[in-house]
Amino acid sequence: MTPVEGEPGLADRVLGGWLGRIAGNMLGKPVEQGEVWTRDRIDRYLRLSQALPLTDYLPEPPDEDTGLALRPEWRECVRGRIHGSCRDDDVDYAILGLHLLETHGFGFSTEQVGDLWLLRLPYLQTFTAERAAYRNLASGLKPPLTATYDNPYQEWIGALIRADVYGWTSPDDPGRAAALARRDAVLSHTGNGVYGAMWAAALIAAAFTAPTVRAAVERALLVVPASSRLARTVRRVASLYEAGTAWEDTLSTLAQETAGLGWIHTIPNAAVITAGLLYGDGDFTRTIALTVRGGLDTDSNGATAGSVAGVLTGARAIPARWKDPLEDTVRSAVFGFDRVRISDLAERTLRLVTLPG
Repeated sequence: MTPVEGEPGLADRVLGGWLGRIAGNMLGKPVEQGEVWTRDRIDRYLRLSQALPLTDYLPEPPDEDTGLALRPEWRECVRGRIHGSCRDDDVDYAILGLHLLETHGFGFSTEQVGDLWLLRLPYLQTFTAERAAYRNLASGLKPPLTATYDNPYQEWIGALIRADVYGWTSPDDPGRAAALARRDAVLSHTGNGVYGAMWAAALIAAAFTAPTVRAAVERALLVVPASSRLARTVRRVASLYEAGTAWEDTLSTLAQETAGLGWIHTIPNAAVITAGLLYGDGDFTRTIALTVRGGLDTDSNGATAGSVAGVLTGARAIPARWKDPLEDTVRSAVFGFDRVRISDLAERTLRLVTLPG
């Protein structure tokens, strides 16, 4: 990875990834309920609040009735009320992944991922596939049975949201990032659930040196089976984008083609993330705004798109309105990490980049 004069350095890109993940997560958190907060409803809310185009955190509800369907945490993650990040599993797993690499190095095993969950992560702060795997671990099961026994969520988005740290610590090496993410993902997921994690990690790794977002998306596709539904869905979004289809029409088409999978499944959410990245075209604000406006698992999608965009632009290029309210502070349910500084997490991540693989 050769630095180019005028481009962000490695440290700035790693910090950009952390800031982007947290800001994107915070942007999407108030409307994280895909069956209620559809794309149309999100935009109606924004129009009612005079917040379109969306260029900042979500506004407060203009009246109490409008706010009733927002997540209960909205008062801590809307513009003007943010003082550090809210706690969320999308950030908890990035922190836990960092701790995993610090503790066991890049040769960690899937069993060691599970051990850290039991030691550091409260059961009630896990959801869907992660909760099923946690329960299986506590019952004495071992991977890969932890992913398959009594777990109907095996292809949902949980493993994808755990993948960032493997990309941040593998700059310009998508294959390595994907291999690390796979080893983590198989604790709780199978099939496209695992491919989603591999793709996300590779996408972030590629973003360190990719000349364009489109190039990063293409390079990340090389790490997953070309015939998988994940790869076919990402390619479908890219083809519609290349054909000049409007963002809204692209998402409508993909919603029809992925109907019935549910709002937390990996496939439709990968479509929303891909569309946000491509139509955002490297602009941090536009990327996370379009991704969250795309609906479904809004905070998870905003976090992943924000991580990619933050690596692409670097931390210094992320507008202050996204960074300053975070006050360099993260709330976390991971034992020992609550109120850790974002800058500290980035520095610890950067130290791992220099370790031998």
